[in-house]
Amino acid sequence: MESRWEKDAMTVEIGFALFTGALIAALAFALIAAPTWIWDLAPATEHDIRVAGAVLGAAAGVWRAVAVLLRFDRSRRLGR
Repeated sequence: MESRWEKDAMTVEIGFALFTGALIAALAFALIAAPTWIWDLAPATEHDIRVAGAVLGAAAGVWRAVAVLLRFDRSRRLGR
């Protein structure tokens, strides 16, 4: 049975994973989509770049959230 402290730590870690994942996703999207805001590109090209930014940003965000949660689980299992 898990203690109240362990449950609270898990809740905080999940929140941290979601927050940093969303932040990484937004930054990745902004970096990839930035050329569409700076230069006047063809509409089809702008759309393709923004879609690529959304897909890669989402992938980066999910990767970050999973990495944080796996690291927390590994340290919890080792008793740290």
